[in-house]
Amino acid sequence: MKLIMLGAPGSGKGTQAKKIVEYLKVPHISTGEIFRKNMRENTPLGIKVKDIISEGRLVPDDITIQIVHERLIEPDCKKGFVLDGFPRSLPQAVALDSLHKIDYVINLDVENEIVIARTTGRRTCKTCGTMFNIHEIGGEIVCAKCGGELYIRTDDTLEAVLERLEMYEEKTRPLVQYYAKQGKLVNINADNEPDKVYKAIIEAIKK
Repeated sequence: MKLIMLGAPGSGKGTQAKKIVEYLKVPHISTGEIFRKNMRENTPLGIKVKDIISEGRLVPDDITIQIVHERLIEPDCKKGFVLDGFPRSLPQAVALDSLHKIDYVINLDVENEIVIARTTGRRTCKTCGTMFNIHEIGGEIVCAKCGGELYIRTDDTLEAVLERLEMYEEKTRPLVQYYAKQGKLVNINADNEPDKVYKAIIEAIKK
């Protein structure tokens, strides 16, 4: 099964995608993780992406589409995949349709106020990359998994979150109608607890 996770930043796409891939036994494809991995390893793509992001620009569609396509044609994606963070615009969606047949698009619907609280509360481990939320761990400043230092990613600050939400409304929100017209959209109320959201997704997939 080939799925796309759609929703605003902080709607829980990454969290739900990791659970869904365990259920479906297919790979989780996150463009954000692909970019960050390349930047950490200073690959040619990573250096190029880092320069683009440092200038406050979005990674061009042609670069994003290329790396996603290259990942989706790898052997482990033959039986399916769960896309997280792509597509983010109509041009990306159209390009994806020309390359791969998507079965369903899971749209995580959540209020902006909840998105802001979730995202600005995120803390990431500098050592292992595990993500936590201060609303769940209280005042802890070390990773419960490896003991590493927790920090706030630059894209999790309030200013950055508001900018990302504005960008989402402009660029990504139109995808809801795009996939609805194709009959592939599955709307899920993501205001609930993660386990309840996951259960709703699995029930929808089974139907």
